[in-house]
Amino acid sequence: MVQQHENQIDNQSAIWQVNPGRAIRLDRPLCIGILNVTPDSFSDGGELDSVGKAVDRAKAMVDEGADGLDVGGESTRPGAQRVSAEEQIRRVVPVIEGIRQAGIEPLISIDTTRAAVASAGLDAGGDVINDVSGASEDAAMLGLAGDRGCGVVLMHRVVEPGLDRYSDEYVERPIEGDVVEHVVGALRARRDAAVDAGVDRRCIVLDPGLGFGKDVGQNLALIRGTGALVGLGQAVMSGVSRKSFVGRVSLGRDSEPSERLAGTLGLSVLHLGFGARVFRVHDVGAHREALDSAWAVMQGG
Repeated sequence: MVQQHENQIDNQSAIWQVNPGRAIRLDRPLCIGILNVTPDSFSDGGELDSVGKAVDRAKAMVDEGADGLDVGGESTRPGAQRVSAEEQIRRVVPVIEGIRQAGIEPLISIDTTRAAVASAGLDAGGDVINDVSGASEDAAMLGLAGDRGCGVVLMHRVVEPGLDRYSDEYVERPIEGDVVEHVVGALRARRDAAVDAGVDRRCIVLDPGLGFGKDVGQNLALIRGTGALVGLGQAVMSGVSRKSFVGRVSLGRDSEPSERLAGTLGLSVLHLGFGARVFRVHDVGAHREALDSAWAVMQGG
């Protein structure tokens, strides 16, 4: 049975301040569509190889109910090669500009660990910095977020992608001991560092980093333990979508990302029940229906 954490934020009145002039209420689950403009992302690498294709995908996601779009120019899959800030900017800035020029208004997050990329993305029309390193890789990132008053997603990871492995392939656990306690402590420290750098707490969303340096059991434990993370007083992002551990749980075998939709939806709905409110997803329409249906039950109709 899903339990509400005793210190859970009041999601009926909580907001996510995504930029100085815009706040989004967290009175329902938010869907952020994944828009990777990379050749090597684990699920959709190479699909959006032009600005036109990316803008068309953005329009389709908004039509399916996306509350926002997450634009990334560097793959964070295990084993991925690093991409320079200049190349990331070349990939993401024209796409963000194209989305805004097309009149697409939902929030845009820039998926990067580099402050220069984040700054260029914000200048192009982005709202939020989504940093998978928890803003620990680039010392300038938190100061940038504080100066701009933008939203920021701080994710937990153990190692950078080039040293990581898929979460269903670990033989020895990357994190020893209580994984929930470890992740909560690490994200508390990153949240506090952000606040010390001038980031408004209302701007901060925390992401436990499912699939990043955790084995299958630890990922499931983090979903069950979401209440402890929500207890820090920040909204929580769910990044279940098409991850390798999903296929291991739902299918019991190695699988392709395209085979993992049913398992992804099941785990996303459970993550909602345990306290996650922001969902970064590939399949917007299916998640919109599943999460809204579950939310109606949770709210009593």
